[in-house]
Amino acid sequence: MRITTAQLQPYALPLKAAWQSAAGTLSVRHGWLIQLETDSGLTGYGECAPLPSHGSEDPAAAERALNRWTATLPGQWAETALAELAAPATCATPAARAAVETALLDLLSQQAGSPLANYLCQQECSRNVAANTMLGTTIGFTEAQLDEALTANYSVIKLKVGIAAPEDEIAALRRLAQRLPANTRLRLDANRAWTMESARRYCDALSGLPIESIEEPLAKPVTKDLRTLQQQLSFPLALDESLHGQAADFLCSEAPVRRLVLKLAPLGGLLPALVLAQRANAAGLECVVTTGIDSACGTLAAAHLAAALGNSLAHGLATSSWLAHDTGTVPAIENGRLYLPENCGLGFRPASTSRA
Repeated sequence: MRITTAQLQPYALPLKAAWQSAAGTLSVRHGWLIQLETDSGLTGYGECAPLPSHGSEDPAAAERALNRWTATLPGQWAETALAELAAPATCATPAARAAVETALLDLLSQQAGSPLANYLCQQECSRNVAANTMLGTTIGFTEAQLDEALTANYSVIKLKVGIAAPEDEIAALRRLAQRLPANTRLRLDANRAWTMESARRYCDALSGLPIESIEEPLAKPVTKDLRTLQQQLSFPLALDESLHGQAADFLCSEAPVRRLVLKLAPLGGLLPALVLAQRANAAGLECVVTTGIDSACGTLAAAHLAAALGNSLAHGLATSSWLAHDTGTVPAIENGRLYLPENCGLGFRPASTSRA
């Protein structure tokens, strides 16, 4: 199967409300779709949505890399192009690499007559995965948002912490906990907001609350401190942004925390993320897949990875509702579960009109 054309489509997707975290505020999601067409009539898609705060390259570097790939991919065999992505140099721009790899895997899994998740793990995968909902900050969500999340039967509700005064956030979490059904838990994301001492005090104040996990608690994620903090807690700590600057083998063998958060853009795509997940699982670590507020294309890719992992954790895939409009058809979510399309390959269908 030979690639005949490679095209880029930039997008700028406004958010319905500002996305706030200890790392900053985001109001518009920028990125690109890459579209590959082949001599066999197949079309493959991938998404490049860099966020340097998440560990990927800056947008300018991503665009340069994408332009190089769109110039060189036509005329190549899809299998050869995918093999060439194994070169270490491609990892210098991981978000761009993730887009190209996704588009190639989309083509190859369509050619094989297989959903992308099945193609990744070489076995039959579930067509739906558990997802958590994201309400925003502890003091910024509305009662309507909470009612919607509870009606949708999400088992895990995620909130950003480390933004307001700790006593205000703890008070808000305690009020929220009183409204939660017995089987609903809270996933907190500190985005590296705290010192070790602040993290200890905050975690102590969470006693008695239904905490599912805390992501990135420490501003300086020193292995010794992470391990000490994790040993004091009954729930998992998770590494996300700080994961990308450290060796996966070291993390998995030393295991300072109990969970890793996998994002495709900073990890360089589906295959590197899958390899990391396999190493982590072998070392007894949990893995959760999340988007970076990606459009429908990137969300689908992340959902296929979550399905390929086959665990029962709630993955961070229900972020499409934050976007005022999208690049394509959004995966359906019912009763807290995201449903993959009934198609071979990625299953992405672009919107009839583009916005850039």
